[in-house]
This record gives sequence, structure tokens and C-alpha cells, in this order.
Amino acid sequence: MLSQQIRTCCPSSVESLIAEIIIRMGDSGSITPRIGSMKTLLGIVAGAGASYGIYKLLSGGSFRRYKKSGGNDGLASKTSEGKSRPDSLLAKVSELDLVFSRNERTDDASGNIIHQSVSNLEPQHLNMLLTCLKTSNSTSERCRLLLTLGNAAAFTVNQHIIREYEGIPIIGGFLSDPAPEVKVQTLNALSNLCMNLQNQEQLKVYVPQVLQLIEMSPVNSDLQLAALRMLTNLSVTDKHQHLLKDAVTLLLHLLLVSDVTLQVQTLKVLVNMSSNPDMMDDIVQAQAPASVMLLLASQTSSEVLVRLLTFTGNLKSWRPSAQVAEELRRNRDCLFRVMLDESSELHGRLVQLLSHPDKEIQAQVAHILTYR
Repeated sequence: MLSQQIRTCCPSSVESLIAEIIIRMGDSGSITPRIGSMKTLLGIVAGAGASYGIYKLLSGGSFRRYKKSGGNDGLASKTSEGKSRPDSLLAKVSELDLVFSRNERTDDASGNIIHQSVSNLEPQHLNMLLTCLKTSNSTSERCRLLLTLGNAAAFTVNQHIIREYEGIPIIGGFLSDPAPEVKVQTLNALSNLCMNLQNQEQLKVYVPQVLQLIEMSPVNSDLQLAALRMLTNLSVTDKHQHLLKDAVTLLLHLLLVSDVTLQVQTLKVLVNMSSNPDMMDDIVQAQAPASVMLLLASQTSSEVLVRLLTFTGNLKSWRPSAQVAEELRRNRDCLFRVMLDESSELHGRLVQLLSHPDKEIQAQVAHILTYR
């Protein structure tokens, strides 16, 4: 019986046990037929872990965001090119796919389970996976176990179960694993677990370690991307954004050296933070490279530019007192001086972007220029 195998789980039996879970789950081959509610469907469409953000939308939660004149604000709002708008709720979360690893094989047992209805995993299955994870001595096995747990954590019920089985510290402990690929799968699992407020109370302790991974990892690595995804999901709500106040300078520097994918994920964190007025004092005081202004140009990817403009609009909507503004001007390298002061290049660069071929970008720029 499966229950007997759970009690005697050992690393060498991981693959066979996961295979048996697949059998117990059935061979539907698709998540969709098992969906019982619109919230579950939206959770899958948004990507693993978006369930909390969608719950906020469905239950009346709101976020401050840029709105285009005459536009509609909603979960699946799109541009004319079919892209998600930066002011939509999906732009607030990591949009992590159910299959996380870029190069993960899907023809073995752990790959098969990803394509089954992971929402159908029972509590004892999750407990078995956590038990095996604690005792595994194989890097590849740890990756498969974390991948399976991460996919299971895309569903709210499993987020609670993993916490109740004390799985968060078990999974979080692998942030110190020497293998980068294990760290990546750990971060992916933690990202999904972040989409639950009760889980965030335990997950917040990993923020310093995650920031250190971003700083010390190779630029544009999977490790940096996974770490940013976790911070994106943790910063969807205002509650723990203060833990990132000292990371603004790091994030701004990362914008200048990373590829488009990493720039987009970095900006998601900055947009989430700048949507909270209580964070603005910390953001504008952060040290900022003057060259960040160079990104406000037509040569910048539209995907990046549209989010950078959202961040800029949030900054411009902030109204410091005359005394605070004067104090900030004395700090030559702070973000206020770079982007908001009268001596900033911002206005001139925004005017040039009025002729950008992307109509959404034109509308954003026009909106920001209305701020005085």
C-alpha cells in the first residue's frame, strides 16, 4: 500500500513512489477537466502561484496602478499586440509556468507528474515528498522532488497543507544547497508558497538570503531570475515590502546589466514597491546610477519600457513637502535627484517618447507628463 511506503520512504525509492502517485492520480493527462471553480481555472491561467493575487481581485482587493484614459482595468487586460498590460494584476506576480525548469526533461516519472492534475495530490503524498526531500542525497532527486512540490504549491489547498506539515522550513533549507539547480527549484517552490498570506509570515525570513543570491549569482542566470520571481510574489501585497527597502539600489543596478527577461522581473518588484505610498520615502532616498535614465529611450524593449514607465509614473505621483525635497537634493546620487528633481533629464526623455510607435507607451508618457 502507498501509506506503508510513505512510512518507509528513502531516497532510492523516490522515483518509484512518484510514479505510483501518478497512477493514483489517474491518467487524465490534463489539468483542465478536473477544474471545479473559476478561481482554480484562473490560478492555472496565471501560472503557478497566481492564486493569491487572483483571490485579491475576486474578493475586492485593489492595487494602485497607472490607468490609461478610457481603458479597462482587469485581470486579463491586453494590449493590441496581445501582451499583458503592466497595470493588470498578472503583471504584479511572477507568471511562473507550471513547468519551471528551462531544460527539464519531461519523459521521466517526475516529469509525468507535472502534466497531471497536481491539485489532486492528497496530504499524505505531499508529506511523503517532504520526507523524501529531507533524506535525499542525490542532486537530481532533490530537483525532481522540489519541482513536484513547487507545482503542487500552485494550488491554494496545497499551500496550506505544505505549511501545516512544516514543509516551508524544509524547502527553504535548500537555499543553502551547493548545487545551483537545487537552489533554483527551491526558489520556484517558495515563489508559489508566497501566494498565501499565512505562508508569507514564515517565508519573510528568507528575504536576506534571497537578496544575497541575486547579488552573488551570475548575471542573467536562472538563479537570479528565480530569486526575483520569489520577491515579486512576496511584494504583491504591502505587508512585507519594507523588507526590500535596502534592495532598491541593487535592483536599479541590475536593470543596467541584465537581459530583457531579468529587467522585466526586476521592474515587477520595483512597480509593486512603488505602488505603496508608504514605501516611497525609502525608494527615492536609495542610491541610483544616473545611467538608469538611458533606459527611457525608444531603443529599449517595449516590454521593459512599459514597466519602467509604470514605475516612473508611481514616482512622479509622489508629492514631497518642500522641506523633504530640499533635503533630498543634498543627496546627489539618490533616485530623487536622478529622476524627480528639476535638474533631472526625465522630462526631456519623456517628451522624446511621445513619438514612440507603441500607442500604449505614448499614452503612458502623456499621462506621466500631466504630473507637476
